Amino acid sequence: MKLGIDIGAENTKIAIVDNGTVLSLVSLGTGSEQYAAAEKGIKQALEKIGKSKKDIKQIKVTGAGKKAIPDITKEEVSEFSAAAKGALFFFPLSRVVIDVGAEESRAVRMDSEGKIKDFAVNEKCAAGAGSFVGAMAKALEISVEEVAKIALQSNKKIPMNAQCVIFAESEVVSLIHGGFTKADISRAIHDAIADRIAGMARRAGIEKDVVVIGGVANNIGFIDALKRALSRMIPN
Repeated sequence: MKLGIDIGAENTKIAIVDNGTVLSLVSLGTGSEQYAAAEKGIKQALEKIGKSKKDIKQIKVTGAGKKAIPDITKEEVSEFSAAAKGALFFFPLSRVVIDVGAEESRAVRMDSEGKIKDFAVNEKCAAGAGSFVGAMAKALEISVEEVAKIALQSNKKIPMNAQCVIFAESEVVSLIHGGFTKADISRAIHDAIADRIAGMARRAGIEKDVVVIGGVANNIGFIDALKRALSRMIPN
């Protein structure tokens, strides 16, 4: 059995696999103690299948906090390689993976064996990451789940130009005062993020089969917006 750890800015994920079969998955908040989160996650993952650390042949780590647990494992995997291999594991025909986490995002283009052909990273403040959605939800005084859901209720195209969270919050307030509904503003928020992510992915190279991972992949408003943005780049 092998164990993988992904220490993200928001969540820490643990996976135990054996000969290509996923035996155990655990996700928990990273918090301020990355080491403690990893230890707790490993314990939970092992308990789910009634095993102990001595049953694990190999441990590898990736993610923003991968250097926080040197005495657990010294085998680090880059976020780019992990994204490529993970996407291919579940979707063998995929050639592009877009990873949108809490603090950063990246796009990777790979071959059929998971070897990286090109990549790009989001470098524009917090825009284009999960924390940006959280800040905008706070400005709208609704939950992240709600801001994602109501984005699907609007078909208006409202441009948002701000790339910094602080200026974007001011822009949201201006849109509210301008009489736009929260659904319209939510769509504008997700369109703005999706356009930046799609632009980043274009630098890495876009092909037809695209996989989206990271916490923001659970945001239905973002996925809807990203589909529209990518459809303008990918031939049918």
